Amino acid sequence: MYAVELDQSKRLLVISASQRVTTEQAKLAAERVRDVLQDVASGFRVLADFRWLDSMDSAEARHIAEIMDTLAEKGVASVTRVIPDPHKDIGLNILSQFHYGPEIQIATFQTLADALQSMAGADFSST
Repeated sequence: MYAVELDQSKRLLVISASQRVTTEQAKLAAERVRDVLQDVASGFRVLADFRWLDSMDSAEARHIAEIMDTLAEKGVASVTRVIPDPHKDIGLNILSQFHYGPEIQIATFQTLADALQSMAGADFSST
C-alpha cells in the first residue's frame, strides 16, 4: 500500500510504502503524486518512507520511474529516503541515476529519526 501526503506549509511531500505493494497501487500512487503536485512551486522536499515495506512487484519500476520523473519536472530540491534494510533498496539508487538530475539532493537513512534530523538541519530554500 502507498500513501501520498503533501504538507503545503512545510513544502514537504511524504510518500510511504507498506506491506506488499502491487503494480496497481504503484500506478495509483504515481497518479496521486501528479495530482498533489499540480500547484506546487519548485524547491519542495520529499520524504520517502519504506520502513514498513515487505515486498514490491518488479513491474512497479515503471511507476516508480514515473513518480521520479514527476518530481524532477516539478523541481524537487531533495529526496530523503528511509530504508532500514539496505538489501531492500528495490532499485531506487539505479532508477535515480536515470530520472533525477545532479541538482537533486538524495540521501538515504536507515531510521526515520536520522532522516528527520538531516532534513531539519538542511537548508532547502528555493532559488
